[in-house]
Amino acid sequence: MTETQTPPSGKPTLWGLNGYQWAVLFAAWLGWGFDVFDGLLFNYVSKFCVPDLLHLHAAPNVIAKLSIIWTARATSVLLIGWGLGGLLFGRVADRIGRQRTLLFTILLYGVGTAACALAPSMPLLFLFRFISALGIGGEWAAGSALVAEVVPEKRRVEAGALLYTSASAGLFLAVTVNKYISTEFGATRPDLAWRYVMACGLIPVAFTLMIRFLVKEPERWKNIAGKVKAATLSDLFLPENRRLTLSGFLPALVSLITWWSCNSFIQIVASNMAGAWARAHGFDKPHAGILAQNWIEIASNSFNIGGLIGTLATIPLAKVMGRKMMFVIYFVLSGISLLAAFGHEWSPYQQLLMYFPIGLTVFGVFGSYTFYLPELFPTHIRGTGAGFCYNVGRLITAIGPLLVAQVAISSDPVAGARHALFYVGFVPLIGLLFLPWIIETKGKDLVD
Repeated sequence: MTETQTPPSGKPTLWGLNGYQWAVLFAAWLGWGFDVFDGLLFNYVSKFCVPDLLHLHAAPNVIAKLSIIWTARATSVLLIGWGLGGLLFGRVADRIGRQRTLLFTILLYGVGTAACALAPSMPLLFLFRFISALGIGGEWAAGSALVAEVVPEKRRVEAGALLYTSASAGLFLAVTVNKYISTEFGATRPDLAWRYVMACGLIPVAFTLMIRFLVKEPERWKNIAGKVKAATLSDLFLPENRRLTLSGFLPALVSLITWWSCNSFIQIVASNMAGAWARAHGFDKPHAGILAQNWIEIASNSFNIGGLIGTLATIPLAKVMGRKMMFVIYFVLSGISLLAAFGHEWSPYQQLLMYFPIGLTVFGVFGSYTFYLPELFPTHIRGTGAGFCYNVGRLITAIGPLLVAQVAISSDPVAGARHALFYVGFVPLIGLLFLPWIIETKGKDLVD
């Protein structure tokens, strides 16, 4: 399909994209941003949610350790649902279309997250979180395929990287929502504070009307819909597709293990560091809570700003040096940043700022998967292939937060988490061994 065939027709307006193509990119950008926003809200409120739903009235150090354990379990539930959702709705996107799948998955994760606000117990909270995660995993598969098939070939890398910048925006929004709601209600009504935060998961639901009336199915998908056999997961392992699948799955698995091991405990590490500092300096409880919120914000924003810059950096690296060399650079620097951040005894404030280089590398590499994975597969299995490669690794990654949590609670939570995260730094370095299986897609058009 040539650029002039992209519907609806229109002259390029900015950066070689016409108005409709920008609208599609913006719609997918919002969908993924809210996706990340909904997915990570629990991590910010677990310190309120866990004691409330478990009816705990224990010492702060006991609650801190239980928060780590239950945050890890909740994160694992999220990752399992996310992985299964990516597998399921990637196939659905190839069968019924990108637009309808995008619409349904956004509704699913928005309603699922908001339902968490009404959960009367931990099992029901996990059930609602699982439902939300199914939609989160499916949204990425549909959105990335949609953008790759609508934008001009020469702008696919830029559009894919721009699409993933919404992850940083979603994290910023989650930090901001939590900051204001927790500051307002955390000290007086912690039992309501976390419910108000989770209720914000309904925000994306209003946005689905934009998807319904603005975004159309890509011509690439319409041209093959009903003309070829519907894709199945087994198709990904046929002789002609097996290497494509490995090329997408292996680097994504390395990135997922590293990212989730780091991000799952940013809030816990920052909060516990602030608590120790506050006790050492005689802060009362309200001021200790304010300090914890500030330190969480510093660590999270350092990670997010680094991730935003790192995401945009995938554009010149992928276009100039190629996809394979881009992965080499990110994996090497990811390992160095983690080993440096957690292998040295930094001051608390320096430790918070060390999340910037971690975000730059560990977070930044994900800007490539929104263009690299759709590049690997032909149209009839693009959603299935991209959804599988990007999401099935989450089923394996679900073990990571549980292991990190066990190490973190075996001694001082901060020291334990730092010790575990130091060893996570070796994961991307081991990932360099997978480079022979990575296919270079620089300069290649999408295959129909």
